[in-house]
Amino acid sequence: MTFSALLSAFFGTNAVEIIAAISGFICLVLLIKVNIWNFAFGFVQVTLYVWVFYQAKLYADSALHIVYMALQIYGWWNWSRHANAKTGVMVMSMPYQLIALWALVAIVASAIVGGLLQVNSDASYPYPDAFTTCASLVAFVLMTKRYTVNWVFWIVVDVVAIFVYFQKALYPTVALYSCFLVMACLGLYTWSKQSQSAYGDDDSQNQRV
Repeated sequence: MTFSALLSAFFGTNAVEIIAAISGFICLVLLIKVNIWNFAFGFVQVTLYVWVFYQAKLYADSALHIVYMALQIYGWWNWSRHANAKTGVMVMSMPYQLIALWALVAIVASAIVGGLLQVNSDASYPYPDAFTTCASLVAFVLMTKRYTVNWVFWIVVDVVAIFVYFQKALYPTVALYSCFLVMACLGLYTWSKQSQSAYGDDDSQNQRV
């Protein structure tokens, strides 16, 4: 595909996907800043992506975003409970043993869901689709719990997602997830810095992320 054809495909994509991509970008900027309003824009994003991914036959991603709708509401509730008028929402580190456990959960779940999609549906890229679904769900849960390591999961998810969405010609979404990848790295740095600042020497004595 030529560069001009790529631009034509990008701008020719439906308005729903473009609005979802813009909402997702704003959500991520607010998330990096540990701003609770990220959940409002996130709710708009995930609601629209239910339709976008269903139309693209990425059924696991579509189902995932239905779950995200509920998690956005939970995330707002949980963050509001831990907000401080002076310091804002505080993030937390996680022991490496628990990180490994969550990673194992994501891998095993991806294998199971991918196998089911391959046998029982016409899903495109069933295993990568399943991985982005399961690993994203893990990352999202960790994010609502304010764990810094959520960004590590998002970085891996973004790399896989960029490949899948490019193959499906979802070019605004490819652009969005490319930004997500860069911003996830920034988010990891920002949250890690805040976590170290908040917990000081207590966390430095433990192996945590």
